[in-house]
Amino acid sequence: MTSDAVLAGLRREARAMHAETAQWVAAALRQRIANGELTPGTKLPEEAFREALGVSRNTLREAFVTLNAERVVNRIPNRGVFVAHPTADDVREIYRVRKLLEPASILWAPQIDVDHLTAIVGKGRAAVTVGDVPGMASANQEFHRAVMASSGSNRLDALMEQVLAEMRLVFAAMGWDPRFHAPYVEGNERIVDLLAAGQRGEAAEYLTEYLSQAEEQLVKAVGDTAAVRS
Repeated sequence: MTSDAVLAGLRREARAMHAETAQWVAAALRQRIANGELTPGTKLPEEAFREALGVSRNTLREAFVTLNAERVVNRIPNRGVFVAHPTADDVREIYRVRKLLEPASILWAPQIDVDHLTAIVGKGRAAVTVGDVPGMASANQEFHRAVMASSGSNRLDALMEQVLAEMRLVFAAMGWDPRFHAPYVEGNERIVDLLAAGQRGEAAEYLTEYLSQAEEQLVKAVGDTAAVRS
């Protein structure tokens, strides 16, 4: 998606929401990063985004401070604000959080909507069939968002949204290689099968293993990308 399209979308959302707070601005930008609309290295020009969002310069800067603390943007002195390039250490930290929270949600969530997860897996399968790699990545993000939402915690939902925004940046290091994304569509299907059979413990254990595998692949990919950039 082009920068103009992102800005136009922000204008529409700002008019609908009557945005006035830095928290809302941070959430709007974070969501676009999580959706892959703003990719690593993209500059976020202050005046263009301030005008699109209809907020003050101070409000936008507050939002940038929040996103910088979350490691999804970087402020470079005398150059501006850019969508971040995650490091291998960032990947390890992201997966440390994910391996603690997601299996716990599967184990202890009051209720898991297996039908909803099945429908998401169907989207991923459809994307695999036509070779739609962005569709595979989006279905995967949606699946893990839904797993965490099963916990019923707004705070965990907010944390997961931050993690998924960072994950979208990490995925950029893999390029659009279906050989990375397609196996995780199959992995999600395996988790759904186990949940449908009432085997929460086995599903949580399988998810932990698959997250560890993804971590290893992404640490290598991010390291290779950093070497190319340098």
